[in-house]
Amino acid sequence: MSKPIIAIVGRPNVGKSSLFNKITGKRLSIVEDTPGVTRDRIYADAEWSGKSFTIIDTGGIEPEGKDVLLSQMREQASIAIDTADVIILITDVKTGVTSADRDIATLLRRASKPVVLCVNKVDAVGAVPSEFYEFYNLGLGEPVAVSSIHGTGTGDLLDAAFEHIDFSEFENEDEDIIRVALIGKPNVGKSSLTNCLLGENRMIVSDIPGTTRDAVDVQIENEHGRFCLIDTAGIRKKKKVDETIERYSVLRSFAAVDRADVCVIMLDANEGVTVQDTKIAGFANDKGKALVIAVNKWDIAQKETGTMERLKKDIYRDLSFMDFAPIVFISAKTGQRTDRLMALIYQAAQQNKRRVTTGMLNDFLSDATARVQPPSDKGKRLKIYYMTQASVCPPTFIFFVNRSDLFHFSYKRYLENRLREVFGFEGSPVRFIVRERGEDGKV
Repeated sequence: MSKPIIAIVGRPNVGKSSLFNKITGKRLSIVEDTPGVTRDRIYADAEWSGKSFTIIDTGGIEPEGKDVLLSQMREQASIAIDTADVIILITDVKTGVTSADRDIATLLRRASKPVVLCVNKVDAVGAVPSEFYEFYNLGLGEPVAVSSIHGTGTGDLLDAAFEHIDFSEFENEDEDIIRVALIGKPNVGKSSLTNCLLGENRMIVSDIPGTTRDAVDVQIENEHGRFCLIDTAGIRKKKKVDETIERYSVLRSFAAVDRADVCVIMLDANEGVTVQDTKIAGFANDKGKALVIAVNKWDIAQKETGTMERLKKDIYRDLSFMDFAPIVFISAKTGQRTDRLMALIYQAAQQNKRRVTTGMLNDFLSDATARVQPPSDKGKRLKIYYMTQASVCPPTFIFFVNRSDLFHFSYKRYLENRLREVFGFEGSPVRFIVRERGEDGKV
């Protein structure tokens, strides 16, 4: 563990997500005046007074709630409490101390973890209202008055939390972590896969589409390396995204793709590739991310001889723009081939940041143009003087030519295929940039 962990807990709709966003300085948690909006544990790194820490936002705890999702939210909050080094219990000055607050305070005392009591929504400037002093009755020490909307009191709150942390125990080491976004349409098994890889019920899993509303980061380490899994909300068609909350979720899923190194496109084995899958995969490909295709629910798919190969052909036909991405058939429920999936994710990440020397590239170019001559038009033939690699993630190559209009798509495709045959780049898109250069050598 490289950073201390602070968990924010409390009953629903007291401002946990607003406080989380204020501390992190980003709108990572969805904020809405609807109880139960934040369902899973949301992790983020933050810094205060020159010290780094990890903060967790949790779903609201309803001690007496009978609803299935509410019970799972309680479980998620309990796991966050077990994980944390310090717990911030957030309450609402406007509602006063409730029976749920008392029950949660009792739960936290049993956990034997340091607790800092936060009284939120103290928005007025000046002396705290008389209702503030009622929170001493929870027996958790001196409360800290905070306005998560305005940000007042958050520094005092973090100072109080830091009093319980010995930062010398934590090593701040730079870790080479591969960020992996699990993307796909709703109910394809993204959260189940996250839980399977973690070996715990980290994410809420339900047959109700849209259960996961936030993009959630969790870290794992195995024989293949260190990974940060980003379990995203399912991306639906725009016409099906009616709720304001779901619109936030879709935007956050696209943002998760932006900060990922590898995107795992999850498909349902019983449905194959849908139009929405094509759009999701296309977005990740356009962003230049390393890509792996995971066909989930293979344990319950109807199979006969040759089913896997036929489905592979269908997938590559429908996702023809990413035929470089490896396909693995998995079951998030049974764990089938999930180890193979992790190996492919690691390999794709390495290929996406692979760099080839200019000398090797021009040896390749000489051989490729000798095998298949560049195209010509009206007696004028394409000349490729040389090529070089400009960047990685994705690998981007610059070709210097006499006339860019002669560099036809079909010849680009040929060179890409040869490039992959020689150097690999499995799971990684490649980009070509064509620049004209005159006979005098000027671009």
